[in-house]
Amino acid sequence: MHTPFCLYSTQVLLEDGLTPATLLIEAGKIKSITKGKSPVKGLLFSDKGNKVIMPGLIDSHVHINEPGRTDWEGFDTATKAAAAGGITTLIDMPLNSSPVTTTAKAFKEKLAATKGKLHVNCGFWGGIVPDNLEDLEELLAAGVLGLKAFLTHSGIDEFPNVNEAEMRTGMLLAKKHNIPFLAHCELDAPHPGIESLKEHPTSYVHYLHSRPKSWENKAVDLMIRLCEETGCKTHIVHLSSAEGLPAVREARAKGLPLTVETCPHYLCFAAETIPDRAIQFKCAPPIREWENNVLLWEALAAGDLDFVVTDHSPAPPEVKQLDSGDFSKAWGGIAGIQFSLPVMWTALRRRGHSLGELSSWMSGAVASFLGMDTCKGKLAVGYDADIVVFDPDSVFRVEEDLILHRHKITPYLGMELSGIVLSTYVNGELVFDDGAMCGLDCGMVLLKTNN
Repeated sequence: MHTPFCLYSTQVLLEDGLTPATLLIEAGKIKSITKGKSPVKGLLFSDKGNKVIMPGLIDSHVHINEPGRTDWEGFDTATKAAAAGGITTLIDMPLNSSPVTTTAKAFKEKLAATKGKLHVNCGFWGGIVPDNLEDLEELLAAGVLGLKAFLTHSGIDEFPNVNEAEMRTGMLLAKKHNIPFLAHCELDAPHPGIESLKEHPTSYVHYLHSRPKSWENKAVDLMIRLCEETGCKTHIVHLSSAEGLPAVREARAKGLPLTVETCPHYLCFAAETIPDRAIQFKCAPPIREWENNVLLWEALAAGDLDFVVTDHSPAPPEVKQLDSGDFSKAWGGIAGIQFSLPVMWTALRRRGHSLGELSSWMSGAVASFLGMDTCKGKLAVGYDADIVVFDPDSVFRVEEDLILHRHKITPYLGMELSGIVLSTYVNGELVFDDGAMCGLDCGMVLLKTNN
């Protein structure tokens, strides 16, 4: 392992843009970068022609579900799909594994479950629930990167939502340890849309109306208030309501330590085009109207949204209610980790954005959020050799036989996308090449103490 080699392309994505360059890879790191074509005597020289060499993507919002729910996903399939999609680092959410990651003991079980199955790098979030406040110090000491909370029911009873007082406790602890506090921002309240969904369970429009923007907006306001009160690094996951953006802008103008993500499905799909019974599109918060999503695009371009991650959350066909198409009962989660790069590139190039912007929104900014920007997120000397070789101009169709995550239920199925991942390197090792996995278990566990 870790045999030194050189990578060359006429299009290497460096901080100053695309340029011809040669990377010398040694001991899992980028040892040198030389402009132009510069073979090193005695070393393998891999010439990628005009294909783009770029930093591996980082996805900080993934539900791997192991241990306990490997019939939903698992480290083996999730990290293979990630590698095939050009993602070299994942951060696993504390649910829907069983046990959920809310104690140090449960976290140790999760770490044990990774053995022999990490084909990309993987870090972990810890969870905060009403009955684990006394366990959080030990959980943080075990190496989780931050804390995740739900403000509404999470979908599984093992991970109940917390109230304002419990969040304040968790946020003060996160502030003490200088780690982020992540929040699923929906504050549910009774309203007619809930009953309407019961009467029309296969209607996407009725599902959308059952989880209104007001739920998100109120939750965002609460998190901003607590952020200001505690000084804690506060992160809003998967923002879908553009109505929350003015509050975000105001908070940032005050200098509050607030970050916000969104997801490819909120940018690339619209409620108006989702058919009834199409449960592969169900997520929470829901995919909203096109007019709303245009505002999300504008916010991303303006820097009001920090980055884009998948919220990959698959489930078996029976849990997704594939046969019934019942939105009121189907698991709310989008499976798409393998295709986030071409999905976003297809949409971004149509809007005139560059690969440099894509890399920033899906790698560099995520690395900064995670505190890993001294070793990941860009191609630079001394950085980890987490690298993707990408053909931005080729087109392919998403077919079932391409999908490496456990279940084939995804809204991207059948889509024609621009951009093909040709090769993926993790810690300097070639793990995916020419459409197939070729290196296994090359990923590292990333803990707060060693990242």
